[in-house]
Amino acid sequence: MDVHVTLTGRGDLAARIYRQLREAVLDGRLRPGERLPPTRELARRLEVSRNTVSIAYDRLTAEGFLVGRVGAGTFVCDEPPGRTLPRSAPVGGGVRPRAFWRSAAPEPGTGTAAFPEPGAGTAAPPEPGAGVAVPPKPGTGTVAPPLYDFRVGVPDAGLFPLETWRRLLARELRAALVRPAGYADPAGHPGLREAIARYAGVSRSVRAGVADVLVTAGAQQALDLVGRVLIEPGDLVAVEEPGYPPARALLRSLGARVTGVPVDAEGLVVSDLPDAARLVYVTPSHQFPLGTPMSLARRAALLEWAARRGAVVVEDDYDSEFRFEDRPLEPLQSLDRGGHVVYVGSFSKTLLPTLRLGFLVAPASLRPALRAARRLTDWHGEPSAQAALAKFLDEGLMGRHIRRATREYAARRKRIVAALRRDFAGLLDPVPSVAGLHLCARVSTGVRLDAAEVVSHARVAGIAVESLAGYCGETPAQAGLVIGYGAITPERIAPGMRRLAEIVRAAVRD
Repeated sequence: MDVHVTLTGRGDLAARIYRQLREAVLDGRLRPGERLPPTRELARRLEVSRNTVSIAYDRLTAEGFLVGRVGAGTFVCDEPPGRTLPRSAPVGGGVRPRAFWRSAAPEPGTGTAAFPEPGAGTAAPPEPGAGVAVPPKPGTGTVAPPLYDFRVGVPDAGLFPLETWRRLLARELRAALVRPAGYADPAGHPGLREAIARYAGVSRSVRAGVADVLVTAGAQQALDLVGRVLIEPGDLVAVEEPGYPPARALLRSLGARVTGVPVDAEGLVVSDLPDAARLVYVTPSHQFPLGTPMSLARRAALLEWAARRGAVVVEDDYDSEFRFEDRPLEPLQSLDRGGHVVYVGSFSKTLLPTLRLGFLVAPASLRPALRAARRLTDWHGEPSAQAALAKFLDEGLMGRHIRRATREYAARRKRIVAALRRDFAGLLDPVPSVAGLHLCARVSTGVRLDAAEVVSHARVAGIAVESLAGYCGETPAQAGLVIGYGAITPERIAPGMRRLAEIVRAAVRD
Protein backbone atom coordinates (compact mmCIF):
# COMPACT_ATOMS: atom_id res chain seq x y z
CA MET A 1 0.00 0.00 0.00
CA ASP A 2 1.34 3.46 -0.91
CA VAL A 3 2.20 5.68 2.04
CA HIS A 4 0.76 9.19 1.82
CA VAL A 5 3.40 11.79 2.67
CA THR A 6 2.81 15.52 2.19
CA LEU A 7 5.78 17.83 1.56
CA THR A 8 4.03 21.12 0.85
CA GLY A 9 5.46 24.23 2.48
CA ARG A 10 8.94 24.92 3.78
CA GLY A 11 11.26 23.12 6.17
CA ASP A 12 13.51 20.10 6.46
CA LEU A 13 12.13 17.49 4.02
CA ALA A 14 13.72 14.53 5.80
CA ALA A 15 12.24 15.67 9.12
CA ARG A 16 8.79 15.95 7.61
CA ILE A 17 9.00 12.47 6.07
CA TYR A 18 10.20 11.14 9.44
CA ARG A 19 7.35 12.75 11.41
CA GLN A 20 4.60 11.55 9.06
CA LEU A 21 5.90 7.97 8.93
CA ARG A 22 6.34 7.92 12.71
CA GLU A 23 2.76 9.14 13.18
CA ALA A 24 1.49 6.48 10.78
CA VAL A 25 3.20 3.78 12.87
CA LEU A 26 1.93 5.16 16.16
CA ASP A 27 -1.71 5.46 15.10
CA GLY A 28 -1.80 2.04 13.44
CA ARG A 29 -2.03 3.01 9.79
CA LEU A 30 1.31 1.25 9.31
CA ARG A 31 0.94 -2.04 11.15
CA PRO A 32 3.70 -4.15 12.77
CA GLY A 33 5.50 -6.20 10.13
CA GLU A 34 4.23 -4.08 7.24
CA ARG A 35 6.74 -3.39 4.47
CA LEU A 36 7.59 0.19 3.57
CA PRO A 37 8.36 1.25 0.00
CA PRO A 38 12.08 1.16 -0.95
CA THR A 39 13.87 4.47 -0.46
CA ARG A 40 14.41 4.83 -4.20
CA GLU A 41 10.71 4.35 -4.98
CA LEU A 42 9.48 6.74 -2.26
CA ALA A 43 12.05 9.33 -3.31
CA ARG A 44 10.82 9.10 -6.90
CA ARG A 45 7.17 9.54 -5.85
CA LEU A 46 7.98 12.51 -3.60
CA GLU A 47 10.41 14.01 -6.12
CA VAL A 48 13.21 14.29 -3.56
CA SER A 49 16.66 12.80 -3.39
CA ARG A 50 17.05 9.23 -2.24
CA ASN A 51 19.38 10.44 0.50
CA THR A 52 16.53 12.55 1.99
CA VAL A 53 14.32 9.47 2.37
CA SER A 54 17.24 7.41 3.68
CA ILE A 55 17.84 9.93 6.47
CA ALA A 56 14.20 9.60 7.59
CA TYR A 57 14.35 5.79 7.44
CA ASP A 58 17.63 5.66 9.36
CA ARG A 59 16.26 7.84 12.15
CA LEU A 60 13.10 5.70 12.46
CA THR A 61 15.24 2.57 12.51
CA ALA A 62 17.48 3.97 15.22
CA GLU A 63 14.44 4.80 17.36
CA GLY A 64 13.01 1.29 17.01
CA PHE A 65 10.10 2.04 14.69
CA LEU A 66 11.54 0.33 11.59
CA VAL A 67 13.81 -2.61 10.97
CA GLY A 68 15.83 -3.36 7.84
CA ARG A 69 16.14 -6.91 6.53
CA VAL A 70 18.90 -7.64 4.07
CA GLY A 71 17.51 -8.57 0.69
CA ALA A 72 13.90 -8.07 1.83
CA GLY A 73 13.45 -4.35 2.56
CA THR A 74 12.40 -2.10 5.42
CA PHE A 75 9.54 -3.10 7.75
CA VAL A 76 7.65 -1.74 10.73
CA CYS A 77 8.99 -3.34 13.92
CA ASP A 78 6.89 -6.07 15.46
CA GLU A 79 6.71 -4.05 18.70
CA PRO A 80 7.26 -0.37 17.88
CA PRO A 81 7.83 1.90 20.91
CA GLY A 82 4.67 3.56 22.22
CA ARG A 83 1.20 3.68 20.67
CA THR A 84 -1.21 6.59 20.55
CA LEU A 85 -4.96 6.55 20.07
CA PRO A 86 -6.12 5.65 16.56
CA ARG A 87 -6.88 8.46 14.17
CA SER A 88 -10.47 9.66 14.08
CA ALA A 89 -12.59 12.17 12.22
CA PRO A 90 -13.29 15.56 13.82
CA VAL A 91 -15.88 15.60 16.59
CA GLY A 92 -18.08 17.99 14.61
CA GLY A 93 -19.91 19.47 17.58
CA GLY A 94 -21.49 22.12 15.37
CA VAL A 95 -23.08 19.56 13.01
CA ARG A 96 -26.14 17.72 14.27
CA PRO A 97 -28.43 15.07 12.74
CA ARG A 98 -32.19 15.41 12.61
CA ALA A 99 -34.02 14.88 15.89
CA PHE A 100 -35.17 11.37 14.94
CA TRP A 101 -31.63 10.16 14.39
CA ARG A 102 -30.39 11.72 17.62
CA SER A 103 -32.88 9.52 19.51
CA ALA A 104 -32.33 6.47 17.30
CA ALA A 105 -28.53 6.24 17.45
CA PRO A 106 -26.99 4.56 20.53
CA GLU A 107 -24.01 5.97 22.31
CA PRO A 108 -20.92 4.04 21.13
CA GLY A 109 -20.61 0.75 22.96
CA THR A 110 -23.86 1.11 24.92
CA GLY A 111 -26.70 -0.01 22.67
CA THR A 112 -29.03 1.85 25.02
CA ALA A 113 -30.98 4.01 22.59
CA ALA A 114 -33.59 3.04 20.04
CA PHE A 115 -31.34 0.57 18.21
CA PRO A 116 -29.68 -1.84 20.67
CA GLU A 117 -26.38 -3.31 19.60
CA PRO A 118 -26.39 -7.02 18.67
CA GLY A 119 -26.67 -9.25 21.69
CA ALA A 120 -27.70 -6.41 23.98
CA GLY A 121 -31.20 -7.79 24.62
CA THR A 122 -34.53 -6.17 23.94
CA ALA A 123 -34.88 -2.57 25.00
CA ALA A 124 -37.62 -1.39 27.30
CA PRO A 125 -40.75 -0.03 25.60
CA PRO A 126 -40.23 3.54 24.44
CA GLU A 127 -42.22 6.55 25.47
CA PRO A 128 -44.89 7.63 22.96
CA GLY A 129 -43.31 9.64 20.17
CA ALA A 130 -39.78 8.56 21.04
CA GLY A 131 -37.49 6.35 18.99
CA VAL A 132 -38.58 2.77 18.46
CA ALA A 133 -36.93 -0.06 20.35
CA VAL A 134 -35.50 -2.47 17.79
CA PRO A 135 -34.79 -6.07 18.86
CA PRO A 136 -31.18 -7.11 18.45
CA LYS A 137 -30.06 -8.80 15.29
CA PRO A 138 -27.43 -11.51 14.83
CA GLY A 139 -23.99 -10.47 16.01
CA THR A 140 -21.05 -9.70 13.80
CA GLY A 141 -19.00 -12.62 15.00
CA THR A 142 -16.99 -10.56 17.50
CA VAL A 143 -19.20 -11.63 20.42
CA ALA A 144 -19.65 -15.29 21.35
CA PRO A 145 -23.24 -16.52 20.88
CA PRO A 146 -25.22 -17.25 24.05
CA LEU A 147 -25.27 -20.77 25.43
CA TYR A 148 -29.03 -20.99 24.89
CA ASP A 149 -29.81 -18.92 21.83
CA PHE A 150 -33.55 -18.20 21.60
CA ARG A 151 -33.09 -14.98 19.62
CA VAL A 152 -35.80 -14.07 17.14
CA GLY A 153 -35.29 -13.96 13.38
CA VAL A 154 -32.00 -15.87 13.30
CA PRO A 155 -31.96 -18.86 10.94
CA ASP A 156 -29.63 -21.82 11.44
CA ALA A 157 -26.55 -21.10 9.32
CA GLY A 158 -25.63 -24.78 9.55
CA LEU A 159 -28.63 -25.67 7.39
CA PHE A 160 -27.50 -23.40 4.57
CA PRO A 161 -26.10 -25.42 1.62
CA LEU A 162 -22.79 -23.57 1.63
CA GLU A 163 -20.91 -25.79 -0.83
CA THR A 164 -23.70 -25.58 -3.37
CA TRP A 165 -23.87 -21.82 -2.99
CA ARG A 166 -20.09 -21.51 -3.31
CA ARG A 167 -20.17 -23.50 -6.55
CA LEU A 168 -22.94 -21.36 -8.05
CA LEU A 169 -21.29 -18.11 -6.98
CA ALA A 170 -17.87 -19.15 -8.28
CA ARG A 171 -19.44 -19.93 -11.64
CA GLU A 172 -20.97 -16.47 -11.83
CA LEU A 173 -17.77 -14.74 -10.73
CA ARG A 174 -15.85 -16.50 -13.50
CA ALA A 175 -18.49 -15.46 -16.01
CA ALA A 176 -18.34 -11.88 -14.72
CA LEU A 177 -14.67 -11.65 -15.70
CA VAL A 178 -15.51 -11.99 -19.39
CA ARG A 179 -18.49 -9.63 -19.36
CA PRO A 180 -18.01 -5.95 -20.18
CA ALA A 181 -17.89 -3.73 -17.10
CA GLY A 182 -20.79 -1.38 -16.46
CA TYR A 183 -23.72 -0.61 -14.17
CA ALA A 184 -26.53 -3.14 -13.94
CA ASP A 185 -30.31 -2.75 -14.05
CA PRO A 186 -31.54 -1.16 -10.79
CA ALA A 187 -34.49 -3.57 -10.83
CA GLY A 188 -32.07 -6.47 -10.50
CA HIS A 189 -30.66 -9.35 -12.51
CA PRO A 190 -33.28 -10.29 -15.15
CA GLY A 191 -32.76 -13.99 -14.58
CA LEU A 192 -33.36 -13.59 -10.85
CA ARG A 193 -36.46 -11.46 -11.39
CA GLU A 194 -37.89 -14.13 -13.66
CA ALA A 195 -36.99 -16.88 -11.17
CA ILE A 196 -38.56 -14.93 -8.28
CA ALA A 197 -41.77 -14.33 -10.23
CA ARG A 198 -42.04 -18.06 -10.91
CA TYR A 199 -41.00 -19.09 -7.37
CA ALA A 200 -43.35 -16.67 -5.61
CA GLY A 201 -46.16 -17.65 -7.95
CA VAL A 202 -45.75 -21.36 -7.30
CA SER A 203 -44.90 -21.31 -3.57
CA ARG A 204 -46.93 -18.28 -2.41
CA SER A 205 -49.57 -17.77 -5.15
CA VAL A 206 -48.27 -14.28 -5.91
CA ARG A 207 -49.47 -12.85 -9.24
CA ALA A 208 -46.35 -11.44 -10.90
CA GLY A 209 -44.34 -11.39 -14.10
CA VAL A 210 -40.70 -10.50 -14.51
CA ALA A 211 -41.53 -6.80 -15.02
CA ASP A 212 -43.35 -6.67 -11.67
CA VAL A 213 -40.36 -7.80 -9.59
CA LEU A 214 -37.69 -5.49 -8.19
CA VAL A 215 -34.75 -7.12 -6.41
CA THR A 216 -33.68 -5.43 -3.18
CA ALA A 217 -31.05 -5.76 -0.45
CA GLY A 218 -33.53 -7.43 1.88
CA ALA A 219 -37.04 -6.56 3.02
CA GLN A 220 -35.90 -3.46 4.89
CA GLN A 221 -34.65 -1.81 1.71
CA ALA A 222 -37.88 -2.79 -0.04
CA LEU A 223 -39.88 -0.95 2.63
CA ASP A 224 -37.49 2.00 2.42
CA LEU A 225 -38.02 2.29 -1.34
CA VAL A 226 -41.80 2.10 -0.97
CA GLY A 227 -41.71 4.76 1.73
CA ARG A 228 -39.51 7.05 -0.35
CA VAL A 229 -41.88 7.05 -3.31
CA LEU A 230 -45.15 7.24 -1.34
CA ILE A 231 -44.68 9.11 1.93
CA GLU A 232 -44.53 12.86 2.35
CA PRO A 233 -43.29 14.26 5.67
CA GLY A 234 -46.25 14.38 8.02
CA ASP A 235 -48.22 11.60 6.29
CA LEU A 236 -49.99 9.17 8.62
CA VAL A 237 -48.84 5.54 8.39
CA ALA A 238 -50.38 2.58 10.23
CA VAL A 239 -48.46 -0.43 11.54
CA GLU A 240 -49.42 -3.46 13.60
CA GLU A 241 -49.31 -3.21 17.40
CA PRO A 242 -47.31 -5.10 18.49
CA GLY A 243 -45.26 -5.22 15.35
CA TYR A 244 -41.89 -5.10 13.65
CA PRO A 245 -39.88 -2.23 15.22
CA PRO A 246 -37.42 -1.66 12.32
CA ALA A 247 -40.38 -0.97 10.03
CA ARG A 248 -41.84 1.53 12.49
CA ALA A 249 -38.45 3.22 12.91
CA LEU A 250 -37.78 3.37 9.17
CA LEU A 251 -41.15 4.96 8.43
CA ARG A 252 -40.58 7.54 11.16
CA SER A 253 -37.17 8.30 9.72
CA LEU A 254 -38.89 9.28 6.47
CA GLY A 255 -40.96 11.85 8.34
CA ALA A 256 -44.15 9.84 8.67
CA ARG A 257 -46.46 9.99 11.67
CA VAL A 258 -46.67 6.34 12.68
CA THR A 259 -49.61 4.95 14.64
CA GLY A 260 -50.09 1.42 15.94
CA VAL A 261 -53.27 -0.52 15.18
CA PRO A 262 -54.26 -3.42 17.49
CA VAL A 263 -53.91 -7.04 16.47
CA ASP A 264 -56.28 -9.74 17.73
CA ALA A 265 -56.76 -13.45 17.00
CA GLU A 266 -57.76 -12.65 13.39
CA GLY A 267 -54.93 -10.20 12.70
CA LEU A 268 -55.02 -6.45 12.20
CA VAL A 269 -58.23 -4.86 13.50
CA VAL A 270 -59.25 -3.10 10.28
CA SER A 271 -62.05 -1.14 11.95
CA ASP A 272 -59.41 0.66 14.05
CA LEU A 273 -57.46 1.96 11.04
CA PRO A 274 -57.35 5.76 10.92
CA ASP A 275 -59.13 7.16 7.87
CA ALA A 276 -56.19 9.41 7.00
CA ALA A 277 -53.59 6.62 6.80
CA ARG A 278 -51.63 6.79 3.54
CA LEU A 279 -49.92 3.42 3.99
CA VAL A 280 -50.52 0.30 6.10
CA TYR A 281 -47.70 -2.13 6.91
CA VAL A 282 -48.81 -5.69 7.79
CA THR A 283 -47.41 -9.22 8.19
CA PRO A 284 -50.55 -11.26 7.43
CA SER A 285 -49.04 -14.71 6.83
CA HIS A 286 -47.31 -14.88 10.22
CA GLN A 287 -47.95 -11.76 12.28
CA PHE A 288 -44.76 -10.43 13.76
CA PRO A 289 -44.20 -11.09 16.61
CA LEU A 290 -47.43 -12.82 17.77
CA GLY A 291 -47.44 -15.39 14.97
CA THR A 292 -51.17 -15.46 14.21
CA PRO A 293 -52.22 -15.41 10.53
CA MET A 294 -54.68 -12.80 9.31
CA SER A 295 -58.09 -14.35 8.63
CA LEU A 296 -59.56 -14.31 5.13
CA ALA A 297 -62.36 -12.01 6.32
CA ARG A 298 -59.85 -9.49 7.66
CA ARG A 299 -57.84 -9.66 4.44
CA ALA A 300 -60.92 -8.84 2.43
CA ALA A 301 -61.82 -6.03 4.83
CA LEU A 302 -58.32 -4.54 4.61
CA LEU A 303 -58.34 -4.58 0.81
CA GLU A 304 -61.79 -2.96 0.78
CA TRP A 305 -60.57 -0.28 3.17
CA ALA A 306 -57.47 0.41 1.03
CA ALA A 307 -59.55 0.71 -2.14
CA ARG A 308 -61.99 3.07 -0.45
CA ARG A 309 -59.23 5.28 0.99
CA GLY A 310 -56.80 5.11 -1.91
CA ALA A 311 -54.14 3.77 0.47
CA VAL A 312 -51.27 1.35 -0.10
CA VAL A 313 -50.87 -1.89 1.84
CA VAL A 314 -47.33 -3.23 2.25
CA GLU A 315 -47.54 -7.01 2.75
CA ASP A 316 -44.34 -8.32 4.36
CA ASP A 317 -44.21 -12.09 3.86
CA TYR A 318 -40.95 -12.60 5.73
CA ASP A 319 -40.90 -16.30 6.68
CA SER A 320 -44.07 -18.05 5.53
CA GLU A 321 -42.06 -20.77 3.73
CA PHE A 322 -41.62 -22.52 7.06
CA ARG A 323 -45.19 -23.71 7.63
CA PHE A 324 -45.93 -26.57 10.02
CA GLU A 325 -49.73 -26.77 10.21
CA ASP A 326 -52.82 -25.78 8.21
CA ARG A 327 -53.03 -24.65 4.62
CA PRO A 328 -51.74 -21.19 3.77
CA LEU A 329 -54.28 -18.48 2.98
CA GLU A 330 -54.09 -16.45 -0.21
CA PRO A 331 -51.71 -13.50 0.13
CA LEU A 332 -53.23 -10.05 0.02
CA GLN A 333 -51.41 -9.43 -3.24
CA SER A 334 -53.19 -12.26 -5.07
CA LEU A 335 -56.58 -11.15 -3.66
CA ASP A 336 -56.00 -7.51 -4.62
CA ARG A 337 -57.78 -6.39 -7.78
CA GLY A 338 -57.24 -2.66 -7.50
CA GLY A 339 -53.45 -2.47 -7.37
CA HIS A 340 -53.20 -1.33 -3.73
CA VAL A 341 -50.77 -3.99 -2.42
CA VAL A 342 -46.98 -4.02 -2.55
CA TYR A 343 -45.74 -7.51 -1.74
CA VAL A 344 -42.37 -7.77 0.01
CA GLY A 345 -40.33 -10.96 0.31
CA SER A 346 -36.94 -11.81 1.75
CA PHE A 347 -34.38 -14.58 1.55
CA SER A 348 -32.80 -13.59 4.88
CA LYS A 349 -34.77 -16.18 6.87
CA THR A 350 -34.83 -18.92 4.25
CA LEU A 351 -31.11 -18.66 3.42
CA LEU A 352 -28.82 -16.28 5.35
CA PRO A 353 -29.27 -12.69 6.57
CA THR A 354 -25.75 -11.83 5.37
CA LEU A 355 -26.75 -12.41 1.75
CA ARG A 356 -28.96 -9.29 1.86
CA LEU A 357 -31.31 -10.39 -0.88
CA GLY A 358 -35.03 -9.68 -1.05
CA PHE A 359 -37.64 -8.43 -3.49
CA LEU A 360 -40.86 -6.55 -3.91
CA VAL A 361 -43.76 -6.98 -6.31
CA ALA A 362 -45.47 -3.67 -7.04
CA PRO A 363 -48.42 -2.44 -9.10
CA ALA A 364 -47.45 -1.09 -12.52
CA SER A 365 -48.23 2.48 -11.42
CA LEU A 366 -45.40 2.39 -8.86
CA ARG A 367 -42.73 0.51 -10.80
CA PRO A 368 -41.00 3.44 -12.56
CA ALA A 369 -40.73 5.42 -9.32
CA LEU A 370 -39.41 2.41 -7.40
CA ARG A 371 -36.76 1.72 -10.03
CA ALA A 372 -35.70 5.36 -9.91
CA ALA A 373 -35.53 5.26 -6.11
CA ARG A 374 -33.34 2.14 -6.23
CA ARG A 375 -31.03 3.82 -8.73
CA LEU A 376 -30.69 6.90 -6.55
CA THR A 377 -30.16 4.86 -3.37
CA ASP A 378 -27.36 2.50 -4.44
CA TRP A 379 -27.90 2.00 -8.19
CA HIS A 380 -28.18 -1.80 -8.05
CA GLY A 381 -27.29 -4.89 -6.05
CA GLU A 382 -24.43 -7.33 -6.52
CA PRO A 383 -25.01 -9.02 -9.91
CA SER A 384 -23.01 -12.19 -9.25
CA ALA A 385 -24.92 -13.06 -6.06
CA GLN A 386 -28.21 -12.32 -7.80
CA ALA A 387 -27.30 -14.55 -10.73
CA ALA A 388 -26.27 -17.33 -8.34
CA LEU A 389 -29.61 -17.08 -6.53
CA ALA A 390 -31.42 -17.29 -9.86
CA LYS A 391 -29.71 -20.62 -10.52
CA PHE A 392 -30.44 -21.74 -6.96
CA LEU A 393 -34.15 -21.14 -7.58
CA ASP A 394 -34.27 -22.47 -11.14
CA GLU A 395 -32.46 -25.71 -10.33
CA GLY A 396 -34.91 -26.57 -7.55
CA LEU A 397 -32.30 -26.17 -4.83
CA MET A 398 -34.39 -23.68 -2.88
CA GLY A 399 -37.30 -26.10 -2.61
CA ARG A 400 -34.99 -28.86 -1.43
CA HIS A 401 -33.42 -26.57 1.17
CA ILE A 402 -36.78 -25.35 2.49
CA ARG A 403 -38.13 -28.90 2.84
CA ARG A 404 -35.07 -29.92 4.86
CA ALA A 405 -35.09 -26.76 6.99
CA THR A 406 -38.84 -27.01 7.64
CA ARG A 407 -38.44 -30.53 9.04
CA GLU A 408 -35.66 -29.33 11.33
CA TYR A 409 -37.48 -26.23 12.53
CA ALA A 410 -40.71 -28.18 13.06
CA ALA A 411 -38.89 -30.54 15.43
CA ARG A 412 -37.43 -27.61 17.40
CA ARG A 413 -40.79 -25.87 17.55
CA LYS A 414 -42.43 -29.03 18.85
CA ARG A 415 -39.91 -29.21 21.71
CA ILE A 416 -40.45 -25.58 22.67
CA VAL A 417 -44.25 -25.91 22.61
CA ALA A 418 -44.00 -29.01 24.81
CA ALA A 419 -41.71 -27.17 27.24
CA LEU A 420 -44.06 -24.18 27.42
CA ARG A 421 -47.00 -26.42 28.24
CA ARG A 422 -45.04 -28.49 30.76
CA ASP A 423 -42.71 -26.04 32.52
CA PHE A 424 -44.56 -22.73 32.11
CA ALA A 425 -48.14 -23.83 32.78
CA GLY A 426 -50.06 -21.08 34.58
CA LEU A 427 -47.26 -18.58 33.90
CA LEU A 428 -47.13 -18.13 30.12
CA ASP A 429 -49.77 -18.86 27.49
CA PRO A 430 -48.40 -19.72 23.99
CA VAL A 431 -50.00 -17.74 21.17
CA PRO A 432 -51.27 -20.13 18.45
CA SER A 433 -48.93 -20.07 15.46
CA VAL A 434 -48.48 -22.32 12.43
CA ALA A 435 -45.33 -20.99 10.73
CA GLY A 436 -42.08 -19.10 11.10
CA LEU A 437 -38.98 -19.23 13.28
CA HIS A 438 -40.36 -18.06 16.62
CA LEU A 439 -43.19 -18.41 19.12
CA CYS A 440 -44.78 -15.81 21.37
CA ALA A 441 -46.06 -16.53 24.87
CA ARG A 442 -48.12 -13.99 26.82
CA VAL A 443 -48.01 -13.67 30.58
CA SER A 444 -51.01 -15.57 31.96
CA THR A 445 -53.95 -13.61 33.31
CA GLY A 446 -53.50 -12.73 36.95
CA VAL A 447 -49.75 -13.37 36.96
CA ARG A 448 -47.54 -10.42 37.93
CA LEU A 449 -44.35 -10.85 35.96
CA ASP A 450 -41.79 -8.32 34.78
CA ALA A 451 -40.67 -9.71 31.40
CA ALA A 452 -37.80 -7.21 31.18
CA GLU A 453 -36.44 -8.58 34.46
CA VAL A 454 -36.71 -12.10 33.09
CA VAL A 455 -34.78 -11.13 29.95
CA SER A 456 -32.07 -9.46 32.04
CA HIS A 457 -31.64 -12.40 34.41
CA ALA A 458 -31.75 -14.84 31.49
CA ARG A 459 -28.92 -12.98 29.78
CA VAL A 460 -26.75 -13.44 32.88
CA ALA A 461 -27.55 -17.16 32.78
CA GLY A 462 -26.47 -17.42 29.14
CA ILE A 463 -29.98 -17.41 27.70
CA ALA A 464 -30.93 -15.04 24.89
CA VAL A 465 -34.68 -14.43 24.81
CA GLU A 466 -36.75 -11.35 24.05
CA SER A 467 -39.57 -9.45 25.72
CA LEU A 468 -42.82 -8.87 23.89
CA ALA A 469 -42.73 -5.30 25.21
CA GLY A 470 -39.78 -4.58 22.93
CA TYR A 471 -42.09 -4.99 19.94
CA CYS A 472 -44.69 -2.55 21.25
CA GLY A 473 -44.67 1.05 20.14
CA GLU A 474 -47.66 2.09 22.22
CA THR A 475 -48.21 2.10 25.97
CA PRO A 476 -49.06 0.17 28.01
CA ALA A 477 -46.82 -2.47 26.44
CA GLN A 478 -47.99 -6.07 26.26
CA ALA A 479 -46.37 -8.56 28.65
CA GLY A 480 -44.79 -11.76 27.39
CA LEU A 481 -41.76 -13.43 25.86
CA VAL A 482 -40.81 -14.05 22.24
CA ILE A 483 -38.82 -17.24 21.77
CA GLY A 484 -36.89 -18.04 18.60
CA TYR A 485 -35.80 -21.52 17.56
CA GLY A 486 -33.79 -20.86 14.42
CA ALA A 487 -30.38 -20.48 16.05
CA ILE A 488 -30.52 -22.91 18.97
CA THR A 489 -29.39 -26.51 18.52
CA PRO A 490 -32.02 -29.16 19.31
CA GLU A 491 -30.13 -30.69 22.25
CA ARG A 492 -29.98 -27.33 24.05
CA ILE A 493 -33.70 -26.57 23.85
CA ALA A 494 -34.83 -28.67 26.84
CA PRO A 495 -32.14 -27.52 29.32
CA GLY A 496 -32.45 -23.94 28.10
CA MET A 497 -36.23 -23.91 28.55
CA ARG A 498 -35.94 -25.52 32.01
CA ARG A 499 -33.47 -22.85 33.10
CA LEU A 500 -35.70 -20.14 31.64
CA ALA A 501 -38.70 -21.56 33.52
CA GLU A 502 -36.74 -21.31 36.78
CA ILE A 503 -35.98 -17.66 36.05
CA VAL A 504 -39.63 -16.94 35.19
CA ARG A 505 -40.90 -18.57 38.39
CA ALA A 506 -38.38 -16.63 40.47
CA ALA A 507 -39.51 -13.35 38.87
CA VAL A 508 -43.22 -13.82 39.64
CA ARG A 509 -44.41 -11.30 42.20
CA ASP A 510 -46.97 -12.08 44.87
